[in-house]
Amino acid sequence: MKNNNERRAKRVFNLIIVDESGSMSVIREQAFSGMNETLKTICNLQKKYRDTEQIVTLMTFDSDNTKWHYDGTPAAKIHKIGWKSYDPCGATPLYDAIGKGISKVNAQASEGDNVLVTIITDGEENCSKEWTLKMVRTMIEKLKKQNWTFTLIGTDNLDVETMAGSISIDSHLAFVQSAEGTRMMFERENRCRERYVQRVTDDSACEIGDSFFKED
Repeated sequence: MKNNNERRAKRVFNLIIVDESGSMSVIREQAFSGMNETLKTICNLQKKYRDTEQIVTLMTFDSDNTKWHYDGTPAAKIHKIGWKSYDPCGATPLYDAIGKGISKVNAQASEGDNVLVTIITDGEENCSKEWTLKMVRTMIEKLKKQNWTFTLIGTDNLDVETMAGSISIDSHLAFVQSAEGTRMMFERENRCRERYVQRVTDDSACEIGDSFFKED
């Protein structure tokens, strides 16, 4: 019984940060569907890997709003978000969004927990008021040493590799900003997410590192 309790004590915090600025309206339907597919994937992973608890924080952001669709919510209690809850407009306070998201989850997670941070955007930082590049990079560098894995996913009109490197994120992915490109991106991310959870369950998550998006 003791060993079972120890296994059940494993937790994965899934922090998903999605750009809701005006330019995302081009792929609104696909981004909306993709987020719900990711939530479904996490729920399925909870059922498949019962000894690893899945916890979800999903936030979308623009220059006018930060929406917390889920905030430290167990996978068993999440469901699809509604169409009206994701309505792209405004500009892109990317640093503020990242700072707010990681600060919130950092206050919820404990030593030994695994945290997977997924950031999806089609634009660069342009209007943050609270967080700077240096602040975000410093926080990420600190948390990478504490079982946190960060990924940056951006549209192919961006220099995603340079953007990721500027904030000390090793794992990055560019996708075509089209219906098919967005669908394929979410499918790949969800396959890699399952591999990540499997490795956490098998105590081999440390092997992922900058190879998060490398598929077998």
